[in-house]
Order: sequence, then C-alpha cells, then structure tokens
Amino acid sequence: MTTKQPPTALEKMGLNSPMALALHLPSRYEDETELFSIEDALSQGRFASVQTQGIVIRNQVLFRPRRQLLVTIEDDTAVLQLRFLNFYPSQQKQMAVGVHVRVRGDVREGFQGAEMVHPTVRAVTPDAPLPSSLTPVYPASAGISQTIIRKAVTQALREPSLKESLAEFLPTKLLAQLLPSHDWPNLQAAITYLHQPPADADTRALLERTHPAWRRVQFEELLAQQISLKRAHSIRRQRRAPSFAKTQSKTGSKIEDGLLKVLPFKLTGAQERVWAEIGGDLSNTFPMNRLLQGDVGSGKTVVAALAAARVMDHGYQAAVMAPTEILAEQHYLKMKEWFEPLGIKVAWLYGSLKAKEKRLAQEIIENGTAQLIIGTHALIQESVSFYKLGLAVIDEQHRFGVRQRLEIQQRVGSELFYCHQLMMSATPIPRTLAMTYYADLDVSVIDELPPGRKPIVTKVVKATRRDEVIGGLRDWLSKGLQAYWVCPLIEESEVLQLQTAVESFEQLTTALPDFKVGLVHGRLKSDEKAAVMAAFKANEIQLLVATTVIEVGVDVPNAALMVIEHAERFGYAQIHQLRGRVGRGSADSVCILMYAEPLSMAAKERLQTLRETSDGFVIAERDLSLRGPGELLGAKQSGDAMLRFVDLQRDAWLIELAQQVAERLLVDHADLVERHLERWLGSRTEFLKA
Repeated sequence: MTTKQPPTALEKMGLNSPMALALHLPSRYEDETELFSIEDALSQGRFASVQTQGIVIRNQVLFRPRRQLLVTIEDDTAVLQLRFLNFYPSQQKQMAVGVHVRVRGDVREGFQGAEMVHPTVRAVTPDAPLPSSLTPVYPASAGISQTIIRKAVTQALREPSLKESLAEFLPTKLLAQLLPSHDWPNLQAAITYLHQPPADADTRALLERTHPAWRRVQFEELLAQQISLKRAHSIRRQRRAPSFAKTQSKTGSKIEDGLLKVLPFKLTGAQERVWAEIGGDLSNTFPMNRLLQGDVGSGKTVVAALAAARVMDHGYQAAVMAPTEILAEQHYLKMKEWFEPLGIKVAWLYGSLKAKEKRLAQEIIENGTAQLIIGTHALIQESVSFYKLGLAVIDEQHRFGVRQRLEIQQRVGSELFYCHQLMMSATPIPRTLAMTYYADLDVSVIDELPPGRKPIVTKVVKATRRDEVIGGLRDWLSKGLQAYWVCPLIEESEVLQLQTAVESFEQLTTALPDFKVGLVHGRLKSDEKAAVMAAFKANEIQLLVATTVIEVGVDVPNAALMVIEHAERFGYAQIHQLRGRVGRGSADSVCILMYAEPLSMAAKERLQTLRETSDGFVIAERDLSLRGPGELLGAKQSGDAMLRFVDLQRDAWLIELAQQVAERLLVDHADLVERHLERWLGSRTEFLKA
C-alpha cells in the first residue's frame, strides 16, 4: 500500500498545477539587468536599489551592539560593506573570504562608510551573464524561497498543457467590437510578459498594474466573475417561489392594512417607493433577491415589516435574522409592538436562550403557530425547521459572511419552492462593489430620512480635554437628556476592552454623582444586558457607558449625545453606525470624537471625513479604498478568495466592459462560458452564487 505524500510547500500555497503557477503573478520586480562598479553603485544606490559585485576580503561576526555579520567586498574601484542583523551559518559560509559575489540592495551611510543592509547575495563568476528580463518577486509564505517559486513558474510556462489552458477562445470579432481602443495582448502573451518582462519594460505601469498585459488579465478575471453572477441571476429566475400579490378579497390585506393603521407615523416618499419595488418582487413566481440600503435611521425596519405582513396575509411565515442579540431583540420588541395587536404570534430565537425556551420556540416555528420569527444566526442551525417560510429578511447582511445566507427551500405538494430574500444594510455599498459582487441582486435605496430627524453635529476633540468634555456632559444631562459614552475598540484583547469600559464607568460614576450611569459590554449575560438597555430606554439610566455592542439596533430618542473615546481606533463604518444611535428624537444631537495623539495620517483623514460628512455613500467609498472589498462584504472571514488582480477603484471602468462582454457570451456563445469559468474560478464558481 502506498502512503500518501505530505503536500509540498508549493502545494500548501495552492500552487499545485501549471495553471495555478501561471496565475501566481509577481507583486513587484527587481532590475538585475544592470551591473555597476562599486564606485558607481555608491553614488547610484543612494537613490534606488542597485546591483554590483566584488570579491569578499573580510567576513566577521560582531556581538556589539548586537550579534551581526559584517562582510566586506571590493573590486578595482572601491570597497563596500554588507551588514546582516539576522543570518544563518550557511550565509556566512556562502560569503567566505575569496568568494566572488553579486549583491543587490540600497546603499546607505553606515558607521564605517557606505554599506548595504540585508542585500540579496549570489555567488557568481566575475563574467556571469546578466538576465535579459526583470526579476519577478512573488507573493510567498514562510519557508519558501523566491528561487523555488521562480523555478516552478519557469517550468510551468514551458508545459505544453499550459498553452492549451491559456489558448485564446474568446471570439476575436466580439472583443474587437466591444474593446476597439484597447491594444491588449492575448492571455498567454500577457501572462508570459508579466512573469518575464524585458529589461526596457515600463516598470511603473507594471507595479501600478495598468500595463496592457495586466489589463488583459484583469479583464478576463472580471469577465469570469460577471458571467458567474449573471448566470446565478438567471438560475434564480428559473426557481419557483410562492407569489404574494396584495390580497384583493373583501376583507383586503388584513395584516398589511392593519400594520399601516397601527404605525404612529406616515411612510416617507422613499419608503413608499422601495416598498412598491419589494411588493412587485413578492408578487413574482421566482424568489426575490433584493438588497435594501438605507442610512442609519432611514426606516428600513418598517419596510421589512410590511413585506412580512404581505407574506403572512397569504398564510406563510416570515423570518428576520440579525447579527447580534441586541439588534435582534430591538427588532423583536419593535415588531411585537406592531404585530401582536393584530393577533400575530411572534417568536424570538437566539443562541443563549435557555434549553426549555429554545425547544418551545423551535416547536411553534415548526408547527406554524409562530407566524413571524425574529432571531440571530441561531435561525440557520439544523435544529430549526420552518413550517412554511415565505420570506427571509437578513439585517446587516455583510456581518454574516458570504456563505451564511438564509436560503430556505421546501416542498409544497410535489413542487420545490424557495423563500423570498430581503437583505438590509445601513452600510451603503459603493457602486463599484455593487456592480462586481452584488450583480445578481436587485438594489433599493431609501435616500430620505424621516421628517423631524435632525442632522448630527460631529466634533473632533483631543483626549487632553477629557475633563472639559465631562463638564459639558454634566450640563447636557442636567437638561433631562441622555447620552452614550463609547469605549475604545481594542482588537487584541476583549479583556482590555472590558477593563477600559469598567474604568470609564467608575470614573464617570464618580464625576457625575447626580446621575445614574449604566454599563453594557459583550461579556454581560443576555438578561443582564437586556435589563440595562431597558433601564436606559426608560430613562432610569441617564448615561450609558458601552463597548461597541451598541453599534447597531439601539433606539433611544432621548439620547442625543454620544462621546466616542479613542475614536482613532475605530473604522469609518463603525463610527458612522455608532453615530446613528443619536439624532432619533427632537433634540439637537451631537457626536464627540475624542482622540489621543500622535495620530496617523489615515486616522487624521478618517476623523476629518467623519466630521465633514454624514453621507453614508461618501463614507463607504472611503472605507472601500482603505479596507478593500473582502472586509466590507464579510468575505475575509469566510476564507474565500476575492478578486486577485483587480482594484475596484482603479479598475472601475473595466467592470462595465466585462459586463457587456459577459452578456453577449451568455446569449451568443454559451459553449465558451463553461471553459472561461473553469479557467478562472474552478471550484469557486459556487462561491459567487452565494
């Protein structure tokens, strides 16, 4: 029996085929095509990386001020010192006295004259030829050298099977018609060029990934993604879903009309518009897959409630899933208040529910007693079985990760039906992101705040003015208003975060003896958290000290001031979400961003942007440029690769080209679609349907 060989270092990186190696493109290049004498290198290398060579005349290990290897080389023109702060005995041996070495690095002024620190070193003969192309530097994991990757890539590029894999099969006529002004090479030529660019290549265009060779690769990758998304959109329209048109019986839409009557406000024009779009989707016989975007406090929940009412009017269940217990509970309390007077049984299901209560909730969900189900990700566990689910609403959907969608399929008689899906997000999706990752979704936007909502004034204040801020807070609370004090996010340690919250709570309790101060954080049990939040809502607590557990879902109209300490540690989206907790009542609202110095340039720009704008789309665009699509989509944690070669902001213009070509291929060249998807996505095609 043969034993299975452990994977090689290359295989662990996913480089297990000629195609995988061909698509493992360089992150940068080194120019080893030029060689300078040491004398010339000393003047050239002060401005850029430079290559020279010479004989080793000294090799010594020093121990002061720390252990280091010093090697001196010389040629006919000058001497140069090489310094290694981390080194192996093999390196010391490689550069033994008398060996001729070729070195490359930045020249700088050291204690004993000009030196290179940690240059690349190769033992060569004095007349060893120079490479004719730039030397690629590849993304690598620990324990695997550039030499191993370069050899593997060079070998892969010679493989006859790779020529077949990279063969040009996109119709030349179609490309010429849709891409007339782009003089791009074919795919095989583009990839070969990127691995082995000639010495006179435009290195700036290569590094910035704007070279025609890069453009061809980026276009092909985007094309695969767009085909996959458009096909998913088409497949969804072939699925069956129950149709929920507005009931036209004598009694009318009992629950939907009843909800509109019990609401203490009128819908805004934007809410009515998006509700008409969603209502139209619900009447279709294929499943809705719509993203409802709206800034914090724009009234997405009531639109979701109307969709749930429509579904329940037809005898089906509706489920609302939220990422945190606090947000899920807010939905539960709000919807219970709206629906229970209409005779609707609302179930509440979350992870830390006691076993007996969880069992009871699961029973009434399964037997259909519960018509509306609110919960956390506990709703997508195997132990939960719906009686007849017609609609799944997923709030803050990007927080669940790409694969955690509530896609329910069930049999009604002999027919297989899917439920309708409505995703909601208070973090606006930048247009480029929507075009690339949400191309199979229909998007509705609530772009109007309810009447009476006042703009939030944002102030940026140094932490050295903390006592002044607390004094202003005292004046604020004296007016009968409430406030939040948000403690910093410390990713490294939940314990440190809790400690900071407790310290702030104790300090503020001492500083504000006339007011009741509450504390809420992630380590509190659910019932304790709920009790603090209920007391805050009832104004029994005037100041709530909290960690980011209040980021979404808290609705206390009398709380119109928020202080965020160490605001420089928070991202755009988090501060925008936190800030949305105030401004929900009639009082003027203020958010104070308190920061500690020194500030990085990125933090400075972030705080300035947040002070100047409350436009969620502007903030989302800035967030995208800072964090990239993986984090915004909730895909980083899922382990699925995102676009590898495309920058959504730099290459936005390519997306529309890829969409046009994708549409034409799906209609006129269906035979080529599978080949293109297999080339670029392989097993990841399912991921893009999520």
